[in-house]
Order: sequence, then C-alpha cells, then structure tokens
Amino acid sequence: MSAHRQIVVGVDGTDTSFEAVVWGAREASLRSVGLSLVTTMPGRGSPGIPVGMPAAFFEQEEADGRRRLDEAVKYAQNTTWAPEMDTHLCTGPPASELVERSTSAVMVVVGAGRHNALERALLGSVSAAVVTHAHCPVVVVRDLPYLPVLDITGPVVVGVDGSEHSQRAVAVAFEEASLRGVDLLAVHVWSDIEIPIPFHRLESGDTGVQERVVLAESLAGYAEQYPDVYVRSVVAMDRPARRLREYANGAQLLVVGRRGRGGFTGMLLGSTSRALLHSVSCPMMVAR
Repeated sequence: MSAHRQIVVGVDGTDTSFEAVVWGAREASLRSVGLSLVTTMPGRGSPGIPVGMPAAFFEQEEADGRRRLDEAVKYAQNTTWAPEMDTHLCTGPPASELVERSTSAVMVVVGAGRHNALERALLGSVSAAVVTHAHCPVVVVRDLPYLPVLDITGPVVVGVDGSEHSQRAVAVAFEEASLRGVDLLAVHVWSDIEIPIPFHRLESGDTGVQERVVLAESLAGYAEQYPDVYVRSVVAMDRPARRLREYANGAQLLVVGRRGRGGFTGMLLGSTSRALLHSVSCPMMVAR
C-alpha cells in the first residue's frame, strides 16, 4: 500500500457520488493505493453565507457533512475491495478543494447524475470545473447500474486525434487496459460534420488514408510496452462526440484528452470532451 498516493473522491450525498465512491474503491484496490473521501460544508465567510448566521446553522452543516462521509465509508467498506481510506470535511468550495488535492492524487473521481438542460448547464459548478483545472486524471461516474457488486466488463475506449492532449490519453488508456486485463479500442474520428453517405466511401480516399496514419502513429510503440493489451482500431468520418458515445456504450472506461487538435489557445476543456462529459454512459476519464 502506498501511504502517500491516493484516489480522491468527491462526496456530496447524491446517489452518483456514492457510485463514485464504490468505483473509486475498486480503482484504489487495483492500484494498491488509499482512498480519500472529501466533502465540504459552508464556513463563516463562505460565499453565499450571510454574516451573523447562528452557530447552530454551522453545527447542523457539520453534522450533515459527517453523515455524508459516514455513509460514503459504508459504501466503500461494503465492496469486495475495502481499501485503506480516510475522510475529510472541508470548508472551501467543493471544486477548489478537489483541485487542490489533485496535485498529489493518483486521480480524482466525481459523480455526475444531471440529466435535464438546466442541470447540465450547472454541471460546470463542480464536475466540469474539476475536470478543467485538476492536476491529475479526473473520472466522471454516472448512473452505474450494478451497485454494489460493480461487475464491470467491456473494453477501455480511447479517443485519438493526433494532438498532444490525445497522446497523453493514449498512454493512460494503455495503462488502464493493461491494469484491467481487457482490450483497448482506439477510435479516431476525423470530422466534425455530419455525413449522410456511407462511411466506407469516404474513408477509401487519400484523406482516409492520412487519418489512418495519424491513428497508427499515435499508437506506435505502445504494443511493445504493453504486449498484454489487444488493440482494436476504428477510423470514422463523423462527429467525434457522437461516435465516441456509441463506442463507450458497453465499455468500462472511456479515456479522452482535455483538449483536441482543434482547440483554441487558452481553451482548457475541448468541445468534444465537454459534450461527452454530459452524455456518456460509462465512467469517463479526462487525462492531463
């Protein structure tokens, strides 16, 4: 057990945050690292808290926070992995606390169970903010259908576009597939436009050949480093988020880079990653 390396999980009392706890417990066991459960409560001077709030208010908030952590611990202990863990009740903004802890974490795991348009827009308040600013990989977990057993199957899927951010995602995806002992599906989708004619007609020309080269170059060298990982490759002309969402259905993990090759300077989270963050059905890892 690595005493100083931990997986950090944000706990807010929702079902999806407890799903994130269970998923994080499994990952901690796979990596032989600890699990750190983090929740927050408002403190005096916190944004949105009126001056002069009575002590009873903060006492109740503290009690609620400790109950959330106690429940999260029970979820983790009820798994077959039950890693070594600690808990933290903090008074800073949730996203800031998780980003700060990401500097020394193996990964940060958060839940995301928002479905309607307003809730998707508000996702940026915590989950997307952590994904955007964290210093380590972030996994967003939503709607796992198999708690508490967490019988995860399927391949690891990685989105590849040839960019520097994508290359980091490829490296992480190989590590994850090897760790789990599953196949890796590498998906390179090379257009943002919607094409009504068959894909095979579009992929047979020079552009399709060039895009296959991009994928092959992105994967080069990893076969020797990870001989245990069987790689399947897909090149398609489609909208990247749509095609990756399809392949992620039934996968145990989708890995993407924070930005793609079409991102603007200064953009910290690309449009494809952001779109998938709101809609993908399996746990999604955004690699630094």
